[in-house]
Amino acid sequence: MEHVIALDVGGTGMKAALVAADGTLLHQARRATGRERGPDAVVEGILGFAAELAAHGADRFGAPAVAAGVAVPGIVDEERGVAAYAANLGWRDVPLRDLLGERLGVPVALGHDVRTGGLAEGRIGAGRGADRFFFVPLGTGIAGAIGIDGRVEAGAHGFAGEIGHIVVRPGGIPCPCGQRGCLERFASAAAVSQAWAAACGDPEADAADCAKAVESGDARAARVWQEAVDALADGLVTALTLLDPRTLIIGGGLAEAGETLFAPLREAIQRRVTFQKLPTVVPAALGDTAGCLGAGLLAWDLINSPTTPRR
Repeated sequence: MEHVIALDVGGTGMKAALVAADGTLLHQARRATGRERGPDAVVEGILGFAAELAAHGADRFGAPAVAAGVAVPGIVDEERGVAAYAANLGWRDVPLRDLLGERLGVPVALGHDVRTGGLAEGRIGAGRGADRFFFVPLGTGIAGAIGIDGRVEAGAHGFAGEIGHIVVRPGGIPCPCGQRGCLERFASAAAVSQAWAAACGDPEADAADCAKAVESGDARAARVWQEAVDALADGLVTALTLLDPRTLIIGGGLAEAGETLFAPLREAIQRRVTFQKLPTVVPAALGDTAGCLGAGLLAWDLINSPTTPRR
């Protein structure tokens, strides 16, 4: 069976899969990224993990993988195949595509983790069939993936979709990016966790605890939650004004709260729009497999390109 190797590299863990042409996950595996051992060790760990997957695929299916795709965090130069910068991995200008290509002997595609996850959600997940979508995972930070006719727009310099750094509260909380009042300082899972821990007096409390408290009728939790929802709606309305997506896909940790998030969020967006067309607002469908599935799609796109020779 023809298959590709897919890797989703995170700050603490790596997810990997062998993916068939129809998107079926034929084999899945996980391991720690090992960032505590330094950036060079992380790279070698990725190369070794990919080589193990290649060997497993060849043994199980009787033929080697035809390509590989890898999704990584930080700043990614997809055209050159370079992981330009990732603070949590200590990377600067790692030629990951070439390194993997040399190790595996197959064509390799490199992508940004959020855009890669968005590619999967748009094509085979919650945005399936939508010609324009915007995917926004609400995790430690907030980023976005702009989907257009089955592909994801990276922008001229690889920064397209960085909705987390839209200023929604001018003069507000300082952001590591250098601005004040960025969306992710108010509406990310990390921001809600911090606000709820301060409000309830429990330093261990997190966003999931806040959502449960909202559901139980806690007034303090309701205030924290609504402030996050309002900030998120402000940022999303700015994005939909610029992008006019048909489908707005919300994922990440906060989306796990289900209608506790989506009901007030849809209402808050509706209150803010004037001339804009309301998109369909839906939860992400693929969970933590989105990155691997998206990396697999990148690999299949590469191998199906008429300009890419099979090695």
